[in-house]
Amino acid sequence: MANEEKKTAVPAQAKGGAVKRTNDKPGFMQRVKKWFREMKSELKKVVWPTRQQITKNTAVALVMMFASAIVLWGFDSLASAGIKALITLVG
Repeated sequence: MANEEKKTAVPAQAKGGAVKRTNDKPGFMQRVKKWFREMKSELKKVVWPTRQQITKNTAVALVMMFASAIVLWGFDSLASAGIKALITLVG
C-alpha cells in the first residue's frame, strides 16, 4: 500500500490528440436565472429605511452640504481678498 501511486484522471482524447471537454458548467441562461434568484433572496434580507428616516437623512445631508458651501465660499472670499491685497502692495 505504501508504494501505490495516486491515480490521476486523464481526460479522454478524441481523434488527433485533442482533449475532450466535459461540459460541467451550467449554461448562460441557467447562471443568469440563478443570479437573479440569489439576488432576490438577498434583497429580502435587507432592512429598508422608513419614509421618516429617509426624510431625516436627506435633510441632514442637505444642511451639511449648505454649511460646507458657506465655509468654502468664506475661504474663497478670504483668499481672493488676500491675493488682491498682495497685488496692490507689490504692484
